Formats: sequence, C-alpha cells, structure tokens
Amino acid sequence: MSKQRFIRFDWAAKYMLRNKADFAIFEGLISVLVGEKVTILELLESESNKERQDDKYNRVDIKAKDSKGQIILVEIQQSRELDYLQRMLYGVAKAITEHMKGGMGYGDVKKVFSINILYFDLGEGADYLYHGQTTLTGVHTNDTLRLTQHEQDDLQVVAPENVFPEYYIIRVNEFDKMAVTPLDEWLQYLKDEYIKPDTSVPGLREARERLEYLRMSDEDRRAYDDYLDTLVRDTDVMKTKLLEARIAGLKEGRAEGRAEGRAEGRAEGEAKGRAEGRAEGRAEGRAEGRAEERLANARNLKANGVPIDLIAKSLNLTPEELETL
Repeated sequence: MSKQRFIRFDWAAKYMLRNKADFAIFEGLISVLVGEKVTILELLESESNKERQDDKYNRVDIKAKDSKGQIILVEIQQSRELDYLQRMLYGVAKAITEHMKGGMGYGDVKKVFSINILYFDLGEGADYLYHGQTTLTGVHTNDTLRLTQHEQDDLQVVAPENVFPEYYIIRVNEFDKMAVTPLDEWLQYLKDEYIKPDTSVPGLREARERLEYLRMSDEDRRAYDDYLDTLVRDTDVMKTKLLEARIAGLKEGRAEGRAEGRAEGRAEGEAKGRAEGRAEGRAEGRAEGRAEERLANARNLKANGVPIDLIAKSLNLTPEELETL
C-alpha cells in the first residue's frame, strides 16, 4: 500500500484553510505551542494576506483572534530574509495598531502571539523551537516585577508578561528526531508532510481528513503541483545565488590576499634591504677601521727604524699599502 500523501501546510494555509470549519487545524497547532486550549473566533485580513507578486510562493500570513480577544500571527516563510527579526517586531506592532479603533484607550490593547514557521536557517542554536516574551527584572535585586492585586483587578491582567507580545520561532529544517510529543508530530508534518494514521494530536486529526492530496480537485491538484515545482526552482535559484556569492567572496578574498601579500613582501624586502645595508655598512666600516689602524701601526714602526720588509711581513701589508707609508 502506498504512503498516504498530505498537502504542505503552507500551501493549505494560504489557499484552502480559510473557512471556520477548518479553524480546528490552526487551533491545534497554536494550542500545542502555547500549552493551552485556543479557540479562534475569526481570521483577520491584513495587507500580507493579499496576493502580491513578491510573496506569491514564499510567504504565508495567518492573522487570527482567539476567544480572549488576543491576536495570533502565524507566518510561514520559505526564503531567507536578513531583516526577518525586525519584520517580526513590525508585524506585531502593526497588528496592535490595525485593530485599535478610534477613541480606544490603552486598556484595549490586546496581547499578540507571533508564531513564525521558518524553512530557512535563522541564527545559530541547538533547538528547533525558540520562545521569548518580555519580563521585567530588577537590575540590582534580580527579582521579577509583579502587579499588586489592585492593579490586577484594574488592568485585568496578572503580570506584565500577560500584556507584552510572545514570540515563537520554529526552525523546521532543524527538526530531526522521532515524533514523540504532540509538538514533535506537528513538526514532522511541517517538515515531511507526514501524519500518523492513529494520531490524536489536536489539529492533525482534522488535517488528515482535510489535507489529503488525493482528495483535492483536479484544478487544486494542478495548482499545488505547480506550487511545488516553483518552490523547488526558487530554492535552487537561492542556493545558486548563495553559492555564487560565496565564490565571489573567495575570489575577492584571494585577490585582496595576493595584493596584501605583495605589499607585505615589498615592505619585508625593503626592511630586509635596509637591515642588510646597515649590516654591510657596519662590516665595511669595521674593515676600513682595521686597515687604518694597521697602516698607523706600520708608520709608527717605520718611524722607529724597523725595516720595511719586516713591517710588511708582520702586518701583512699589500704593496699598495706600503707605498702610502
């Protein structure tokens, strides 16, 4: 029996799962991540949900509101973006301001969950899931700032972290373990499009029923196959560009290395030449000094009546030197 094939979550999220009947799939993923039951009331439209040429295949944006009125952003990104962290922050800020109606007070600001499913490498780390939220810690005491009971009653929140956004980064390509936990099973589906036949994980049970490849219409199947072809082609283009950039960098580095090497070689040669010149000068100076000293001794001996032949033999004088005496 052939392996059951399921549709990629990114394609399904953008083109299929827009009806309330499909919210259970999103709810399952989000609930597994945040560790509590999440009920989605509606999907909220934003600019990034609209079809644009530059994000047709690489970006999927899901914006939802849960039963507490909190905003949930789920972004699925295929291609590398150097400023992705800044975009995460901008997306959260934009979501808050988009859904604040005129005249609302700050008390109406809703918490935002930013869930980022990435199919490219972001940063360095040993885990495939990273989570962060803002806590306020004492600089000198290292304690965590809490709210008084009166403030909790007024603000309707328990702690500052119940107000500030939470960020999740899922590095899909880093997942390489056996699916044991519900989160593992979701990661296995996101990476390999595999769902266990007997799964009981929230969202994946519904995905098995809704996202089987063979249940698609012929038109949807052709569109999906075209998406996969384009995704492979875009990935190859990106890899080629990265490889070309690395090769160009290596060539530039070698050229700079050769230029630096030549400059250093010239500098070393000049330094060596100067050192050798100084050494040769000192040697010549010492030799000249010794010759002058020898001639001076010869003149003293001659002045004291020592025969010339004996002086020449004793001091090893040349005929030319004898003539200067």
